[in-house]
Amino acid sequence: MKNKYWIALIVLAALVGCEKLIQPNVILIMTDDQGYGDLGITGNPNIHTPTIDAFAERSLRFNNFHVSPVCAPTRSSLMTGRYSLRTGIRDTYNGGAIMSNSEVTIAEMLKQADYATGIFGKWHLGDNYPSRPSDQGFDESLIHLAGGMGQVGDFTNFFKKETSYFDPTLWHNNQPEPYEGYCSDIFTDNAIDFIEKNHKKPFFCYLSFNAPHTPLQLPDEYYQLYKKLDPLNGFNSDDLYGIEMSEKDKEAARKVYGMVTNIDDNLAKLFRKIEELGIKENTIIIFMTDNGPQQIRYVGGMKGRKSSVYKGGIRVPFYLQYPAKFKKPKDIDGMAAHIDLLPTLAVLCDAPLPKDRKIDGKNLLPLIENRWVEERSFYSYWTRKYPELYNNMALQRGDYKLVGRTDFDAVLSDFELYNIGKDPNERTNIINQNIEIAANLKLEMDETYSELINSKNFVSPPRITVGSEHENPIFLNRNDAGGERGVWNQEELFSYWSVNGNEGYYKINFKFIKPVPSGGRMFLETKGVINQKKIKGDSLVTISFDNVYLPAGAYDFMPFYLIENKKIFPFWVEIKKFTNYTK
Repeated sequence: MKNKYWIALIVLAALVGCEKLIQPNVILIMTDDQGYGDLGITGNPNIHTPTIDAFAERSLRFNNFHVSPVCAPTRSSLMTGRYSLRTGIRDTYNGGAIMSNSEVTIAEMLKQADYATGIFGKWHLGDNYPSRPSDQGFDESLIHLAGGMGQVGDFTNFFKKETSYFDPTLWHNNQPEPYEGYCSDIFTDNAIDFIEKNHKKPFFCYLSFNAPHTPLQLPDEYYQLYKKLDPLNGFNSDDLYGIEMSEKDKEAARKVYGMVTNIDDNLAKLFRKIEELGIKENTIIIFMTDNGPQQIRYVGGMKGRKSSVYKGGIRVPFYLQYPAKFKKPKDIDGMAAHIDLLPTLAVLCDAPLPKDRKIDGKNLLPLIENRWVEERSFYSYWTRKYPELYNNMALQRGDYKLVGRTDFDAVLSDFELYNIGKDPNERTNIINQNIEIAANLKLEMDETYSELINSKNFVSPPRITVGSEHENPIFLNRNDAGGERGVWNQEELFSYWSVNGNEGYYKINFKFIKPVPSGGRMFLETKGVINQKKIKGDSLVTISFDNVYLPAGAYDFMPFYLIENKKIFPFWVEIKKFTNYTK
């Protein structure tokens, strides 16, 4: 009897030990510019999202989850557990959407724990070596370029205009390939293929839809679902918080809702596959969005939209399902944020958390298990190109949130203060009655801002490597060009790409949006050296320089076509190093 008892204990211990060794799969689903109010479960009676609604009903529902006001900062913080300025991300373009390769991503962390890793959709953290998904821990990547499919940085789809979401050219493992179908369907189908190939070992699948980001393109069957809808139906004035919608706004909402319903149908297909493969129990599935809505529409009664530090810009749905560990659905009202995902997955997946850097996020398990009593702070900001002190900047600690929408030298009374516990939708500014609380929050805001703008990757921003064996030829796109604020979509502005060059001789093709007239001169400035030549003959879309010497080191790669005192900046540049160069 005694021997049977010990045998039972040994078997039980072995089973417990085996259970600890089973690492969960991770599927992270994120949509683009889908606001908090773009789901049925968050109170929108006009949108059809049965799959996501049902998923949320079965999940841990984080009802107070925050992100950055715009896409690239959210994505860098999500991937690294750090505020975006630490990672080198400060903008969505203008050379500020390139993440430093010194950062450790969720994919890199999980690869150390023997995970297969794949991304399908939007990356928006750098399109060139060493900042591509393949350089940051992903075994397989299928992405579009830049921040939006068909935007100026996505030169492979730009000229498709109103059809860029259909039959696109995507970058599969760093090579352009043509695909047939609608973008969200393509990304989902390829994510499913990745899961099927890798489901017998732990995997991390990042399904990062570019929809419903502009341009608002969708299959007609989904548009027809909402064609006659008035998006204001079913709401009272408090729900809408003073929203007024023009017919243009309403038409945009109809298209967004159709795009979201298409995503919902794709997720139904994904969830069925998880069931078929028998891996649901041991798979963490997360659904979230990257920021508030870009267009005017219902956002859950909150103030603000995309780009704003008010709740409408930074509070998003976040649902987590992990049946093996969390048996019952639950509402979680404590503050959580995108920076918390990496440290939380480190614990759940038994993966090594980076120890050589500051991780701003927190492990969410104590919050889930009602053991979190610490009052935390969350910093938020957004302005174009670089942070503007006290302009669209916020610091929340506990129930109080200080918002700066003012000048760099403003007095404290020019700020806004909200008691989020009593006033969750930020309707009443109480700063004049709570100056001491506001002063303490401003002190922390100042300290956080100062720390972030003095961080290594902000002071020395990431550069694109030219002439590397890992990427030859290299394509420089407009999204990653720095310079004047409008360079993203204007041609006659000062601009350049910040690069790290490898010494050698190169063939360079400068591509323009439209033919440039002959008779001007093409210039290329690099590290104190100028190459120029006169362009004769017909108008050209492509101007080529052959056998150009590029030096080693860090410098600005600055091309422009000069004619009649106008400097025309290329749309994109192809640079190919001659591999037989010897010094």
